[in-house]
Amino acid sequence: MTRLEELPSRMDRLESQFVQLRTEIHDEFSAVREEMRSVQTGLGAEIRSGDAGLRQEMRSVETGLREAIAESRVHTRVLFEEYVGRLAVVDEGKNAKARKRGPKKTL
Repeated sequence: MTRLEELPSRMDRLESQFVQLRTEIHDEFSAVREEMRSVQTGLGAEIRSGDAGLRQEMRSVETGLREAIAESRVHTRVLFEEYVGRLAVVDEGKNAKARKRGPKKTL
């Protein structure tokens, strides 16, 4: 057999190999796509779960901050009223001393 006579059978084998390769590549790409869909679905669920947890934590922090602000407001009010009370006592002391001395003389 000459090399030229072998050519058709060799071409048939090559064609068969190309068809097989094409099928394998198609199957592998399909598998990769399916795996990516699966990962995407799992990742989406994980993100939603983390998002829900983060939102809950933020609500908890917000509640804590609101309580701390309310406590500070009450404490500030108590301090203010204590300050006003002390000023009243100081003013009473000044007024009592002024009454003991009598009215100021004017020239």
